Amino acid sequence: MILKKGSVQILIICTGNSCRSQMAQGFLQSFDKNVEVHSAGTFPAIKVNSRAIEVMAEAGINISKNTPKSVDEFLNDQWDYVITVCDDANETCPVFIGKVKHRLHVGFEDPSFMTGTDEFIMGEFRRIRDQIKREFYKFYIEKIKPEIK
Repeated sequence: MILKKGSVQILIICTGNSCRSQMAQGFLQSFDKNVEVHSAGTFPAIKVNSRAIEVMAEAGINISKNTPKSVDEFLNDQWDYVITVCDDANETCPVFIGKVKHRLHVGFEDPSFMTGTDEFIMGEFRRIRDQIKREFYKFYIEKIKPEIK
């Protein structure tokens, strides 16, 4: 993978790369085009979760063309930040062994495991989406924006 020189390089990792990491990538890219953001999973799903696509579209961000990728594609690249987004209560976060300046963990529940009515599940997807947006905007303002001159 060829990364852009001069931009902040961020990799967001979870297990399937079909929901939380895709939402986080979409939000970070929407905050600043000078940030290069990728997402990956240790066991990538076949496709991005359709409910994640739907709730992100409600927030004005199109992730429908994204595809889950394997973390293996990114092991030889250098990263300013590698961020895991798995919820420790439900699963084990993958460990990234590549060249990384900063490793962070910001855990979120996986809405794809929610059960109940369609209305309840969509509400959970929206709740987690909003949490991801808040946490990653805070991360962007406190950590990334000061690095971009």
